[in-house]
Amino acid sequence: MMEGNLGKEHPVTGKDLGLMLCHDCHAVIDGSTVDGQVKCPRCLAPVHLRKPNSLSYTWALVITSFLLLFPANILPIMRVDYLGSPDYSTIMDGIIYFFKEGSYGIGAIILTASVLVPVFKIVGIMMILLSIHFRWETWLRHKTLMFRFIKFIGRWSMLDIFVIALLAVLVQFGFFTSIEAAAAAPYFCGVVITTMLAAEMFDTRLIWDVKAASRNN
Repeated sequence: MMEGNLGKEHPVTGKDLGLMLCHDCHAVIDGSTVDGQVKCPRCLAPVHLRKPNSLSYTWALVITSFLLLFPANILPIMRVDYLGSPDYSTIMDGIIYFFKEGSYGIGAIILTASVLVPVFKIVGIMMILLSIHFRWETWLRHKTLMFRFIKFIGRWSMLDIFVIALLAVLVQFGFFTSIEAAAAAPYFCGVVITTMLAAEMFDTRLIWDVKAASRNN
């Protein structure tokens, strides 16, 4: 994003100048004088002004993650067998258990990583997509920063699955006690994976294209 001679109210984008960015090696290419498909002179990868079908793919992935969120939180995520008696618990059961036992720090970490972060990512990406669809020209910088934060924290949502996988390996005492992942685990993994893919597929420059489009009109 450049300000150029148009000033802060009318920023000039790289797209306006015909500049293209290679997503493989991050080389900046002048595509204004090139016809047809552009290839990066450095790594020979195909280059586009914007990621192809970025909005469609991002919408599909974020809607999928939203649908997977319900079984991930409603179904049991962990099964504990103690002396042959199985006991199932959901994500919220585990959080409530730690709070009742006085382990507020662990409960808060699980609540944040397993519930609040996935919901924040889904709602945040949907808000950005809706702002592009309805051409909302305000808070562009804030939306860009929010998306970068969403992309950064995406991997930490796997904390709950990591804990269950670790317990499943460590707590295996045959008939006495054992821990296994339950039905919600694949749904929860699906939520994390689809939100991470949605963040990868989205092109943040589309946020700023809304301002540039209104200026050109």
